Amino acid sequence: MPLDELITALPQGAVLTDRDLVEGYRRDWARDRNPGQPLAVVRAGSTEEVQTVLRWATAHQVPVVPRGAGSGLSGGATAVDGGLVLSLERMRDIHVDPVSRVAVVQPGLLNAEVKRAVAEHGLWYPPDPSSFEICSIGGNAATNAGGLCCVKYGVTTDYVLGMQVVLADGTALRLGGPRLKDVAGLSLTKLFVGSEGLLGVITELTLRLIPAQAPASTLVAVFPSIEAAADAVLAISRELRPSMLELMDRTSINAVEDMVTMGLDRNAEALLIARSDAPGAAAAHEIAVMARACEAHGASEVFSTDDQDEGEAFTAARRAAFPALERLGSLLLEDVGVPLPALPALVRGIEEIAAAQRVTIGVVAHAGDGNTHPIVVYNPADADQTARAYRAFGAVMDLAIELGGTITGEHGVGRLKKEWLPTYLGADVMALTRRIKDALDPLGILNPGAVL
Repeated sequence: MPLDELITALPQGAVLTDRDLVEGYRRDWARDRNPGQPLAVVRAGSTEEVQTVLRWATAHQVPVVPRGAGSGLSGGATAVDGGLVLSLERMRDIHVDPVSRVAVVQPGLLNAEVKRAVAEHGLWYPPDPSSFEICSIGGNAATNAGGLCCVKYGVTTDYVLGMQVVLADGTALRLGGPRLKDVAGLSLTKLFVGSEGLLGVITELTLRLIPAQAPASTLVAVFPSIEAAADAVLAISRELRPSMLELMDRTSINAVEDMVTMGLDRNAEALLIARSDAPGAAAAHEIAVMARACEAHGASEVFSTDDQDEGEAFTAARRAAFPALERLGSLLLEDVGVPLPALPALVRGIEEIAAAQRVTIGVVAHAGDGNTHPIVVYNPADADQTARAYRAFGAVMDLAIELGGTITGEHGVGRLKKEWLPTYLGADVMALTRRIKDALDPLGILNPGAVL
């Protein structure tokens, strides 16, 4: 295969073939146990270089797996045998227009870097995955990432006004732009947000920005059961939309406390972390409403603070749940969501699945929008425990579907959850999805093995 042709067409050092260097690009954070051995890794530095790669790949029918920062949680960036891993990590430009309140960014910038850049202009980019310090903005768009504040402010797609995207044949398209309202033609921009690299490679994003978030007040409530905490979430959601409403179960609380030692109640069966960024006296009112709801549903302790550092410490504890649980063993990361009224039934069912399969499942959740992260912890050296962990993983997915929920709220389907997608979508929607895929990528070279 004429890989030398591609190496010659790109800047020196853009193509990596050394096995030791390539190894770091074969998996994302989902830790796929059987990643492929790619032909090479290409670190593109511009839209034109991405076009060159895809034209070459089309000509030689070579699979291409687009990759952001590798922080994905569903196996969406797992390498395939004989293919290319197309990394966007070198594409890091950003331009902020504080008048139009938009930022034009390349996909390799981290979410945290975008936030910092726009903050210099008194603006804010709200979507905030727990991994915001290490995940790329391009990967966020590819999976339609959410985060802790999305209960009030929405997810990535709500802030993508436009993009440049390169199709499988190397055609570069500009979609949307710096306009808050634009309904000319089909909503193609939204088609590519969340498409997980199946339809094209995003090389630039135009992001909507909003005025900086007001200082937040924080409430923490301790519960004797996870079901009681879920009931409190429903009560709070009936009255207001907090800027954050997160849940942690006993397993995740203790894992985090083991790692960061911040005085979390190890005996609590569940912890709610809620925030209000309402202006002036409205914040105190919202905190009071949430406190009453927690007390009415059996909270053994309710604590609130206006101190920003103290509030951020609790938020940081919630963000630390994934790495803290990973210290206990290998993880199977769930991302199921249900309509809010079904949240208590979901968390109760997860407890029953953990007991039935005799595995540890830690639960953290963006509880305010029904998006939960049941995290199955297991020892991969124990074949029986591994089998039970995978059965538990599937049972949680089945439960979410039975409750009218989804198999993924923000992490994407990737390779980890594709088995359940036909059941969730149904035959007609799966067929339509494949028709769209075939129309934009007739050779099927973009991220084969993911989603479909």
